[in-house]
Amino acid sequence: MSPSELQEEIRTVQIGSHRVGEGEPAFVIAEAGVNHDGSMGRALQMVDVAARGGADAVKFQLFSAKDLVTRRGPTAAYQLNATGDASQQAMLSRLELSDDACHQIRDRCKARSIMFLATPFGLFEVDRALSLGVDAIKIASTDLTHTALLERAVTTSLPIILSTGASTEAEIRDAVTHIQTLGGGDRLILLHCVSRYPTPISAINLRSVSVLHHMFGVPTGLSDHTTEVDVGALAVAAGAGVIEKHFTLDPGATGPDHAMSLSPTQLGGYIAAIRRVESAMGRNEIGLTPEEHDVRTTATRSVVAAKDIPIGSVLTADMLTIKRPGTGIPAGAIQELIGRRACAPIKIDTTITWAMVR
Repeated sequence: MSPSELQEEIRTVQIGSHRVGEGEPAFVIAEAGVNHDGSMGRALQMVDVAARGGADAVKFQLFSAKDLVTRRGPTAAYQLNATGDASQQAMLSRLELSDDACHQIRDRCKARSIMFLATPFGLFEVDRALSLGVDAIKIASTDLTHTALLERAVTTSLPIILSTGASTEAEIRDAVTHIQTLGGGDRLILLHCVSRYPTPISAINLRSVSVLHHMFGVPTGLSDHTTEVDVGALAVAAGAGVIEKHFTLDPGATGPDHAMSLSPTQLGGYIAAIRRVESAMGRNEIGLTPEEHDVRTTATRSVVAAKDIPIGSVLTADMLTIKRPGTGIPAGAIQELIGRRACAPIKIDTTITWAMVR
């Protein structure tokens, strides 16, 4: 990446009442995914858990198994190990959410004051997401090259959150360029993602968050597939403006994503750690803070009389020294005192002020 490729202006994107981008609080998405196991009751419980944990949004997945994958499409190794299903279509068919379930989930989100988001895995599912009143469209990593889906997402005029897992740099560039050409570039958020489930901490590569941020000039974040409870906080320190994290009611349940998801207690701790790091990150500025005034006054130094100085004396270097506290003339101004006259007697070890000299 050359300096000419860096984008100086990093935009912010509005998702509902949340502003996403540099200097803004991290937008935390609790990814329910398919960890409801096809049960509306469990899905509603997950909304409650996400809200209690402090997430800004809870996200579900919208798909039709028969439209998404062929009858012979195999499961990934981690899915086969978790479920025993060799057929991806058979596995996913048990994890679909009906329209009625989605409307009840959306209503529960409103009641719990948490944003409802969805990942549509097809063009029809984008329409379903719109009918549910989502505030943003999330595109999964596996659909980054699904041009028709990207185009449909742009036409919604909603913010687009696009994960970049299992994609080459060229594919990411092509997707971003295509979205920009269609007029959706100012609504785009990119999520760094490693499509391994779970992702080892050694493979998470958080520097990619910043690389995406500067390369494309859009807000960026992390879709976190590790099982670590501190990676979200580390990602915020690395510049992530959005964090997406899978959670489950029971990490030991049978299902493709439970084993790499956080428990309800872990989710709350994960989000709390993000907020602590946010607080520690502070503002993009340097200089004296209100919290430092006491130490500045007591521990910085001032010019002090090294001996008794009679009234009318011309100040010389040997009459002056530098000591705490910092309530008088700053140490760096000592040369400005030499050659001035004392307009009052100054006792040894007295902190000198400008009122004592002329």
